[in-house]
Amino acid sequence: MTNPPGVLLDARDAFASPLRGWGRYALELSRRLPTDLVTVYRGQLPGPQVLAEQLALPVVGWRAGVKVIHAPNCFLPLVHRGAGVVTVQDLAFEAYPDDFSRRTGTKYRWITPRAARRAARVLVPSQATADDLVTRYGIDAGKLRIVPYASSLAIGDAPLPPSVAGGEPYLLAVGDLRAKKNLARVVAAWMALRSAGELPHRLVVAGHGDVAALGLPAGAPLPDGLVVTGFLSDAELDAVMRGAALVVHASLYEGFGLVVAEALARGVPVAIADATSLPEVAGDAAERFDPLDVDDLAAAILRAVAPDRAAQLRALGLERTKGFSWQACADATADVYRELL
Repeated sequence: MTNPPGVLLDARDAFASPLRGWGRYALELSRRLPTDLVTVYRGQLPGPQVLAEQLALPVVGWRAGVKVIHAPNCFLPLVHRGAGVVTVQDLAFEAYPDDFSRRTGTKYRWITPRAARRAARVLVPSQATADDLVTRYGIDAGKLRIVPYASSLAIGDAPLPPSVAGGEPYLLAVGDLRAKKNLARVVAAWMALRSAGELPHRLVVAGHGDVAALGLPAGAPLPDGLVVTGFLSDAELDAVMRGAALVVHASLYEGFGLVVAEALARGVPVAIADATSLPEVAGDAAERFDPLDVDDLAAAILRAVAPDRAAQLRALGLERTKGFSWQACADATADVYRELL
C-alpha cells in the first residue's frame, strides 16, 4: 500500500476565469509537481472566501492526510495541522494601498504578515520581494526561498486584434490601469517624443481600468496614436507582444515582472524601470531608466528602438529567457516540500 501524497497545493486560482498572475503560477505548478508528492486541490470551498481559506482548507488537508499545505496566494490557513508553505509574490498592497479596494487591501495586509510568520517556508519569485518581507514584516530570511517564475503565455500565430492592426509600428505597455504601473509617465514620455518628431511609433496600452491612470485631461479624447485595448485574451496578448517594436515596463513595483519574461521569450526589445525585481529578471537584456524621470524614460525608448540596439536586445532577451522555466520552478518547489517532509 502506497502512502498518500504529503502536500496539498491549493490550486483553486488556477481554474478561475479570467486567469490572473496567482492563477497562472498555480496552474504551471499543478501541471509539473510530482503526483506522488502533491495533491492538487482544484475544487471549491464552502462559505465566504476568508472563512473557506482559513477553516475549510485545513479540513480538506486533514481529510487528504497531508502533512504540508501550500497556499500560492498569501492566504495560508493560520491554524492547521502540519507545516505550511506560502508564496508571496509581492507586497504591492503595502506599497500602493490605493490600488486595492478597501476590503481586498485589508485582507492582504492582515493575513499576509501572519501567514508568512506562521509558515515553515515562504516562497518568493525575487530577491526584491524577499528583502521587502524582511524589512516590512521582520520575516526570518532563513525560511525564505527564492523561486523565479517564467513566461507563461503560449507563443502562437494569431493576428493582431483590429484595435492594434495597421498604422505605424508601436511601443507596448502591458498592465492594469492603476498607479503602480506608472503608465502616466510612459504616456508623457511617448507624447514628448512624438511632439518633437523623434518617434513615429504609436503607443499601445494593453490593460483595463480607468483611463485617468494615463494622466490625460478628464473627458479628453485619446491623443492620436494612443491605443488602449482593454482586457485581451491570451492569444490576443501574445499577438500584440509579438508585433511590438518595444515593450516598455515602467512599473514602480513588481514581485517578478511576468510581462518582461514574456517579452524576452518572444525576442522583443524591452525597456524597464530600474526598480524592485525588474532588473533581476531582465539582467543586461533591457534598457533601464529611472521610473520617476520622464526624460530618462524617453531617452531609454530612443536607445532601445535604434536598429542596432534593438537587434542586440532581441538576441540578449532570447538568451536571457533560457534561465527561466516553470519546470525549474516546480522542481525547486518540490525540493522545499521535501525539506519539510
